[in-house]
Amino acid sequence: MQVVDLHCDSLYKSVTQNIGLDSDKLEVKLNLNNDDRRLQCYAIWLPDNLSGEEAESLFLKAHKKLNDECKRCQINLLKRGDNIRALLKQNKYCAYFTVENGSAVNGKLENINKFAQMGVKMITLTWNDSNIIGDGAEVANPKGLTYFGKSVIGEMEKCGIIVDVSHASEKLFYDVAELSKLPFVASHSDSAKITPHKRNLTDEQFKIIAKRGGLVGINFHREFLSQYPQTSNKYDIIRHIDHFLSLGGENTICLGSDFDGCDLPDDISGSDFFSELYEHLLRHNYKERQIEKIFCDNALNFFENFDNQRIM
Repeated sequence: MQVVDLHCDSLYKSVTQNIGLDSDKLEVKLNLNNDDRRLQCYAIWLPDNLSGEEAESLFLKAHKKLNDECKRCQINLLKRGDNIRALLKQNKYCAYFTVENGSAVNGKLENINKFAQMGVKMITLTWNDSNIIGDGAEVANPKGLTYFGKSVIGEMEKCGIIVDVSHASEKLFYDVAELSKLPFVASHSDSAKITPHKRNLTDEQFKIIAKRGGLVGINFHREFLSQYPQTSNKYDIIRHIDHFLSLGGENTICLGSDFDGCDLPDDISGSDFFSELYEHLLRHNYKERQIEKIFCDNALNFFENFDNQRIM
């Protein structure tokens, strides 16, 4: 089984708790079966209460930590232009470095190119509040992208960093849709039709991402999965997948678990669940090819195509 997971917060825990990426305290487990392969996007979460300087400092610590841990744990840390499929076959476990909250840019447009050179694959523009790029989903009166934020979008696309609109306000989402030239993603967001939550995507938003050739990663956070979060369970994941498929999302849906950064349903304990989810989808009459697209191929195709679409 091959799995690509667009989002987890294990790196934040690794940095702030000074634990290894192979720690049993983490929900993302490295104990893969012999035939399993995984590409894990490790995000460094930058809380909204950090100043720009503090956010940039935490980003730099996370970059060092991820590099050190990947060497120690024999994880292949990918960079732009790598042959992802070949490296997954050779190395079993690969990783991308991503950023959750563009506050790390710290008002320096030149940091975008610096981050790209450091291997950053994707930046979630905001967390829940406002930052120098724009406003998040919890902002009462969102204004969308700031003047600086508009420059950030262009620079990210020029430097080959994927724009991620999970956590974005609706206004910021539509600003990105209007301004961006390349496909963009919502790395860890569910359906607002199934669960009306500010962090979830409306049908229209999903269709825009799909039409542009982007990705939407299914988030396992109980409050995004169900209107009744205390009774949320693994079957809610299938409800969101079903709905996105009904919107024509067969080539758009992937996984964005939010492991180590969310409140999981009681019947999901960590990344060992991926195998169980695969079996559940089979039992719900999903074709194996369809599951493979959700689990890995949609994301792998996107990454490969994105690397070939760099704005010059």
